[in-house]
Amino acid sequence: MTANPVFRLVVSGGGTGGHTYPALTAVRALQARLGGALEVLWIGSANSLESRVAEAEGIPFASVATGKVRRDRNPLKMLSGANLKDMAKVPVGANEARSLVAKFKPDVVLATGGYVAVPVGLAAKVTRRPLVVHEQTVRLGLANRVLARFAAKVALSSESSVELLPENARPIAVVTGNPVRPAVLNGEPQKAIEALGLQGFDPALPTVYITGGAQGAQQINRLVAELLPWLLTQANVLHQCGPRNVEELRARAAALPVELAAQYHVTGYLGSELPDVLALADVVVSRSGAGTVAELTALGKASVLIPYAAAAGNEQAHNAQHLADHDAAVALIGDLTSDQLRDAVAPLLADPARRRQVADNARAQGRPDAADRLVDVLLSVATAAS
Repeated sequence: MTANPVFRLVVSGGGTGGHTYPALTAVRALQARLGGALEVLWIGSANSLESRVAEAEGIPFASVATGKVRRDRNPLKMLSGANLKDMAKVPVGANEARSLVAKFKPDVVLATGGYVAVPVGLAAKVTRRPLVVHEQTVRLGLANRVLARFAAKVALSSESSVELLPENARPIAVVTGNPVRPAVLNGEPQKAIEALGLQGFDPALPTVYITGGAQGAQQINRLVAELLPWLLTQANVLHQCGPRNVEELRARAAALPVELAAQYHVTGYLGSELPDVLALADVVVSRSGAGTVAELTALGKASVLIPYAAAAGNEQAHNAQHLADHDAAVALIGDLTSDQLRDAVAPLLADPARRRQVADNARAQGRPDAADRLVDVLLSVATAAS
């Protein structure tokens, strides 16, 4: 590590929670390791998720101009007015980032992806500060494919991603996993029952946690609504559906026999209860974003994954298929019917041995110590550069 008494880190990554929260978890892990001997500057987009997260965490934040490339299978459509306008912001943002990095003099720069990370990564190269790139998905994001070419280290979430790197970046690849918040790993089932009032749940039945993310997923909500009368004969169901569908789903439950309705809890949002809910769940039905996959594998949860079809680069489908190829989840890709969801969930509910097997395979893919591994990479890169 540098001879300076204080370790200085620039972090950049955002646009979505998938880039922002792994960066935050890495910062927290580094703070736990170094205590007061750490100074952090987060560089991102103004009025963004990362700016709000940094402010809430008391992390100094600076914004730079950013341009988003809207991808399309047709290259001509990428020459849209919006893309051309945003591309013009890239050199402005790169110059702003260079000034910030040169002034802050970080021991290392961490880029976790998203278009905002590109100017910051370029600034690291220009100012000769070591760059660590972290990729959360099985596939590589566009920003990280660019930055990997001049990084000191590329930290990956999966061994299978190494071969997708540019050839000159493969020797500097290290598999750390995707950082998971420590709170997620320490949930208590009984706390979920008490906090959410789940006393109507049948302890003899497995519990299914269904989620489409903070805003819910219309596709998942529709399939579950159709399947609910059958599903509640097989399991207790805790359904985080997003704010738009709560009343509709509660009305459906109210039409069920009382004993079945008591086994169904629907909520628009889960906050601090989430780690306890995950601890309670025997089976999870969800999207397959990088953060979700990291949590489910770190915890060793049997899951049925329904990828969001519009995810950038079809990354959610790749994440789900990667686990399915290892028998670590069931992947349902494409247009689905409630019958297909039933056929995917039924064996996991009916056969505890099958459920344990999938859960064990998921755990084998997980890296609950990913944040500490990434911190090790940051510190080793800084030491090598000093």
